[in-house]
Amino acid sequence: MEPLAELDARYSSEDATAPPWPEAEAMLSAAELFWISTVRPDGRPHVTPLPAVWSQGALHFCTGPEERKARNLERNANVVLTTGTNTWNKGYDLVVEGEAVRVTDDGRLRELAAVWEEKYGSFWHFEVREGYFHHGAGHAVVFSVAPRVVLGFGKGEPFSQTRWRFE
Repeated sequence: MEPLAELDARYSSEDATAPPWPEAEAMLSAAELFWISTVRPDGRPHVTPLPAVWSQGALHFCTGPEERKARNLERNANVVLTTGTNTWNKGYDLVVEGEAVRVTDDGRLRELAAVWEEKYGSFWHFEVREGYFHHGAGHAVVFSVAPRVVLGFGKGEPFSQTRWRFE
């Protein structure tokens, strides 16, 4: 079921309209870079950029199992991924809130590896073994984030703020 778009009139121009979900989904699919926010064990935030792919209604990212974000997610799976532009007067920003769930099924990981390579090219070719992506000498865990809430921010006239809620 498609989420309903709710335009927040408090932060939107009078002539703004809420984009339909398929437009926001297309932007998530096309975005090359995301910023991931996780929470350290002591409560401090950790933010870093990474590539991600949109597949089957969720964002997916990978990371080394010993990296800070992976270690943070072991304790607190709540995560925010953001993408957009670094301008204030044009473009569209998206904020995806959800829970990071580890993907371990090799069949699903092979599907995701193909999506990664199709989107980012052969540099991002992954072999799949025993629940991990393998690239060169390293390996990575893969997480799926099905959105609970997505916020959209239209920048420039008309400015807009939209919320999509997922059940």
